[in-house]
Amino acid sequence: MPITSSAKKALRGSLRKKVFNLERKNKMKFVVKEYKKLIAEKKTKEAEKLLPSVYKEIDKAAKRGVIKKNAASRKKSRITKMKIS
Repeated sequence: MPITSSAKKALRGSLRKKVFNLERKNKMKFVVKEYKKLIAEKKTKEAEKLLPSVYKEIDKAAKRGVIKKNAASRKKSRITKMKIS
């Protein structure tokens, strides 16, 4: 446990940020999972409509530092490949 007051303050801040980061990550995972489900069910029209929101969630997660920039690029690339095949 933190001893100094600044360390206590930093802990409070990191706990608040953790909540937002988990929420952002869960949103991203949920949308990606929905997209993959649509692809598996061969519902390409619905999947294409969902694709911009998938990109948006991945980009927001990368922008906020929840995932790294290259991880976001990799995810987007693999999702796009799924659509084609």
